[in-house]
Amino acid sequence: MSLIRELHRQLTQKERSAVEITQAYLSRIETLEPQLRSFLTVTADQALTQAQAVDQKIADGAAIGLLEGIPMGLKDNLCTQGIRTTCASKVLDNFVPPYESTVTQRLAEQGVIALGKTNLDEFAMGSSTENSAYQVTGNPWNPDCVPGGSSGGSAAAVAADECPVALGSDTGGSIRQPASFCGVVGLKPTYGLVSRYGLVAFASSLDQIGPLTRTVEDAAIVLQAIAGHDPKDSTSLNVEVPDYTQNLQPGLNCQGRTIGIIQETFGEGLDPEVDQAVKAAIAQFEALGAKVKTISCPRFRYGLPSYYIIAPSEASSNLARYDGVKYGVRADDSNLISMYAKTRATGFGPEVKRRIMIGTYALSAGYYDAYYLKAQKVRTLIKQDFEAAFQEVDALVCPTSPTTAFKAGTKVDDPLSMYLIDLMTIPVNLAGLPGISLPCGFDESGLPIGLQLIGNVLQEQTLFEMAYAYEQATDWHQKSPQLT
Repeated sequence: MSLIRELHRQLTQKERSAVEITQAYLSRIETLEPQLRSFLTVTADQALTQAQAVDQKIADGAAIGLLEGIPMGLKDNLCTQGIRTTCASKVLDNFVPPYESTVTQRLAEQGVIALGKTNLDEFAMGSSTENSAYQVTGNPWNPDCVPGGSSGGSAAAVAADECPVALGSDTGGSIRQPASFCGVVGLKPTYGLVSRYGLVAFASSLDQIGPLTRTVEDAAIVLQAIAGHDPKDSTSLNVEVPDYTQNLQPGLNCQGRTIGIIQETFGEGLDPEVDQAVKAAIAQFEALGAKVKTISCPRFRYGLPSYYIIAPSEASSNLARYDGVKYGVRADDSNLISMYAKTRATGFGPEVKRRIMIGTYALSAGYYDAYYLKAQKVRTLIKQDFEAAFQEVDALVCPTSPTTAFKAGTKVDDPLSMYLIDLMTIPVNLAGLPGISLPCGFDESGLPIGLQLIGNVLQEQTLFEMAYAYEQATDWHQKSPQLT
């Protein structure tokens, strides 16, 4: 059952007050944070004030919206007016935004209670949340393992029941991959469906905001709340947002749907236990009435190298603004040029510096055509592969990640090994498509395994319906980590 709907029922039937619900989550955060380190900032006083306002509204006999009084975690690269926003970077250690991001504004207007800002890889660059300048988040299923990244704090917080839902951002898999590692639902919407205004930019042509939740229906509810046109974002799509939950009813099946198995995502490099769990999930879709066929996306494998030229190039451009002049941390130096250099040298971590250097090189004179332009051409070919696939199928399926969560410290000094973790998710961002990760099993160590469904442009409703049918037929989403 939808956790949001259950909390809403408790509020409207006056079984629990918004203050009681908020306090319960704040208490759980206080108990678990020494072990998990999911949050960078907890806004307890503000959350309780918001909850009191909801309780007053209920006491006055006014109707409340579905999200009113629902606590939520926010990834710390979303600008929140008056609340510190660091992107888990020392360079923004003292940054308090003077404005609100569109998504957090929309949620606030619907009465959502912000519990705080969650940890991430610095500037959302990473796959393990080990690149945070402040702390390493633990995976609730095994705190010695990583929660994935870059939205690891949000995924871990939802999995550990520190909040019922959270927002993340996804540039190359940063919602879906931690959702897979933490055994929760993570949705990356179609590029442009959700406004990026107030999301601190990493790679502007790839970044997208989306929900991390315990159930498919909760993801649909949150997407409905944040999607829609925004004139402040020039890449925002001016499309009508449907009611994503209208068909999510018991008994939903996959009759009349065709699912394509991306053949390039199976075979060498895929953990055998992940292979087995995902194939069992595909068999479940067949049992639900879906027709299954194998599809080839021959350029899928070239997503990784093209992404690691395009994304760092855009990062190099976007992160040039952090020079210590207008905002953020400033190194002491009377000379302007050396102040720039010192600020950036001390403010950015190793992974961010690595990507800035890769991107600056790829965009430099004499190399632009050889690297950046060629990567953009490959991106177009990947998109064409997807377009051809969607002529035959309603959705594509593959593992979310080639492995389950790995031990902290085992890959952080091996960038290439770390980058390979995003092999399955990156092509979806390059093509601007929606993708959802669902829990579909566990490995022998008790770590979750994620299944990825990929839809055509603006086909979130199709993804939700198929994911919901699978979720209702299995019980993976009901399992929780045993935390003390």
